[in-house]
Amino acid sequence: MAQKRKSLDESALEFFKSPIPESAEAPAKAAELVALELIHLPKQQPRRYFDARKLQSLVQSVKEHGILEPLLVRPLSDKQYELVAGERRYRAAKEVNLSQVPVVIRELSESEALQLALVENLQREDLNPVEETEGVLQLLALKLSLTVDEVTSRLYRMYNEVKGNVNSANPNVRVSDQDPTVQSVFDSLGLMGWESFVKNRLPLLNLPPELKEALSRGEIAYTKAQAIARVKDEQERKALLEAALNENLSLSQIKERIASLKDKSADNNEGEPSSLRSRMATAYTKAKKSKIWEDPKKQKRLKKLLAELEALVSEG
Repeated sequence: MAQKRKSLDESALEFFKSPIPESAEAPAKAAELVALELIHLPKQQPRRYFDARKLQSLVQSVKEHGILEPLLVRPLSDKQYELVAGERRYRAAKEVNLSQVPVVIRELSESEALQLALVENLQREDLNPVEETEGVLQLLALKLSLTVDEVTSRLYRMYNEVKGNVNSANPNVRVSDQDPTVQSVFDSLGLMGWESFVKNRLPLLNLPPELKEALSRGEIAYTKAQAIARVKDEQERKALLEAALNENLSLSQIKERIASLKDKSADNNEGEPSSLRSRMATAYTKAKKSKIWEDPKKQKRLKKLLAELEALVSEG
């Protein structure tokens, strides 16, 4: 069961505990008004998916009440600023053509800013599983000074070690013992344990594109997406996904349709060579174990069938 999410303040505090960058230790300044045109989105943006309806609801709120919670920015050169946290508010302000927005300015390096942005993004209540997975991997990559692919590989190694599937030249050296940072990051976020993350979240990144996109948009539960992903035929998989979305199929209904697709596929393949070979092998195995050899009438029929088979094979 997922752990209770911690507030952004709690997560940021714990996240920067060891070690805490000097800029993150500095007390936050009071909010001040800054021209919206002076604020720019960062090159690396943790947030990729926005619920259009929720964004429009925020736009309406900003029209009526303005920006109630300041944006977090860091200063750049020439009195320009880079957004660190609050992208939805930033987008809503642009849509209603606000000239100024309240901001809190903090001196942060590019790496520190990205870390805080990732933490802020991971605290959202509407976070979908794909965003959550990608965000956690980015955060770990920054903390461990590795690439996302290297972090993924290391997490799988740690998981295999814990489960006893160790395949190493030196089994006494455990990756999991060398990475306390991994545990501390998951503890600070309060989302789930790292083992659950490896088992239930990392496989989502290997989903077919259409399923990953539907999951990212929040249109389907990840358990349903994982089930549909087992359908190898692309057209059948896409058709099943469309049916699941349009008919709001339950997980059990999806599994029933997958079973039906397998039965249909088996029926269609009855005439294929691979199926014939399988049937022949099965029949031979059953024949050796049956009591057909004790029945003279069945032996006579079997001799006739065998003669036909030998003649057919000799023709080939």
